[in-house]
Amino acid sequence: MCGIVGAVAQRDVSPILIEGLRRLEYRGYDSAGIAVLDEHTQLQRRRSLGKVSELATSLDTTPMVGKVGIAHTRWATHGAPSEQNAHPHFSADIVALVHNGIIENYEELRAELKQAGYHFQSETDTEVVAHLLHQQISMGKTLLEAIQAIAKHLEGAYSLAIMHKNEPDHIIAVRSGSPLVLGIGIGEHFIASDQFALLPVTRQFVYLEEGDIAEIKRDSYALYDSDGQPVKREIQTTEIHYDGADKGRFRHFMQKEIFEQPEAIAATLEGRLLRDHVLEGIFGTNAKAIFAQVKQVQIVACGTSYHAGMIARYWIESIARVPCQVEIASELRYRRAVIQPNTLFVTISQSGETADTLAALRVAKQQGYLASLAICNVPESSLVRESDLVFMTRAGIEIGVASTKAFTTQLVALLLLTITLGKQQQLTREMEAALVAELNALPQQIENVLALDKSIQQLAVEFIEKHHALFLGRGVHYPIAQEGALKLKEISYIHAEAYPAGELKHGPLALIDKDMPVVTVAPNDELLEKLKSNLQEVRARGGKLYVFADGSAKLSNGEGVTIIDMPSVGKTVAPIVYNIPLQLLAYHVAELKGTDVDQPRNLAKSVTVE
Repeated sequence: MCGIVGAVAQRDVSPILIEGLRRLEYRGYDSAGIAVLDEHTQLQRRRSLGKVSELATSLDTTPMVGKVGIAHTRWATHGAPSEQNAHPHFSADIVALVHNGIIENYEELRAELKQAGYHFQSETDTEVVAHLLHQQISMGKTLLEAIQAIAKHLEGAYSLAIMHKNEPDHIIAVRSGSPLVLGIGIGEHFIASDQFALLPVTRQFVYLEEGDIAEIKRDSYALYDSDGQPVKREIQTTEIHYDGADKGRFRHFMQKEIFEQPEAIAATLEGRLLRDHVLEGIFGTNAKAIFAQVKQVQIVACGTSYHAGMIARYWIESIARVPCQVEIASELRYRRAVIQPNTLFVTISQSGETADTLAALRVAKQQGYLASLAICNVPESSLVRESDLVFMTRAGIEIGVASTKAFTTQLVALLLLTITLGKQQQLTREMEAALVAELNALPQQIENVLALDKSIQQLAVEFIEKHHALFLGRGVHYPIAQEGALKLKEISYIHAEAYPAGELKHGPLALIDKDMPVVTVAPNDELLEKLKSNLQEVRARGGKLYVFADGSAKLSNGEGVTIIDMPSVGKTVAPIVYNIPLQLLAYHVAELKGTDVDQPRNLAKSVTVE
């Protein structure tokens, strides 16, 4: 979740770098820093704990001017949040670099460097890279040759931006498992971990591919592949105008945020997994030692976040084989719960300021839980500050009151947690690789579902005059049915409820008639045949069924039955994918009814009162 910005220009780059960092604040961070080569080709550095605004204030008070520079926002993984652990990191005041990602073999490399006489000023994995580069440069290599030499020894996912005081005309950037984009200017060039950081200075970008090394100068740039061979990459011109308060081509913020979900999920996964495994350290500095002791998980949340927790319970128990309880925060905090030894207390909140969830955390800290973990979208929130471990989702700004992309990124975070806990139990490397493959495919699968938007918009017409709706799901998809019902009632004001499909005969069948639409999610899983029987119960009573079904589920349209074919997806990530059409359905029904989609009556984005 760290952010990188770099620039080589014929003007002072410090303001460009600071503005770039501001635009990366959504990614989450606890410290920020900047380094420039001054007019005497000396490396100057400024770092601060806390917000980018504090770093900017420091530079306003004591300016730091240079035409070549790099900057960074850091979220602590190796070493606590502190000024000395903040980036950029130096080696012998000759090399400066910033780093996203995790160097997995840093302990081994650190030991070798100490034996070679290097002294470490920080607890980070990043400083290892700085000293390795200095070591190679001391042998007579150029900065480019040095990074090419050490890259083969670095394990993990990382991106780097590096300066060398004796080569003051350029920056070297490296991508390995963590994205970087090159910004093309006129007489100036830039590097960043996210194109949004560079939109004030350029609209032309080159997206570095895996293993690429870029040599960035004021008037030119050169790219090399992982074998050191020169390569060319296409220059792309973006039409994006990033503004958190701009709906762009969309009618409502909620609609915009639904369609931003592939990017939000990709951002949440960035730098946290490789092709076949989840990286260690993504939940915090002490996570590995804490997770090794976990015997039970207690999840606490409210509203949509509670539904995310309900889905996670199925994952944690079936994949990680760890007992898991999920409770609404406003209930748990007023109940005398029996706490099992070595229980991890997990809170989920988009804002990090949800009053009941925050209060439940504060009560839990007095009750003997092993540790607390917050899953949140706002890095400076109270929940984040007060938890032992933190995982920041990267949903970006979410303005619509009805949560969409914050929910899906929470699910991604919880699946990463499940895999990480499972590795402490019985999860094999083969099982982990299969789950990671599902996660890597997820952004494209959601793009495929978003392509159904027009069909769902047409379907929404049939709901305009309805006053009630019933949502059904089985197993892990029951909470998805709950979330679908919540979305519909929140923004369209249609009364909607969700039930496990197997519970139909225990009461809800009494409500079924032609005026009660029944919405069902039907992935092709082990409960599909059971679900089909439940759907027959609805048809037999004159109910109208709307079924989002896997194309291989062998369900067909007929009297009282409308089937919306869904693409085939992995069993584990299916709840995330099947949530998308329910969001679209709620949105289009509300739009057709003319309600205030983004600010539904009586609701607030962040519930900061009981």
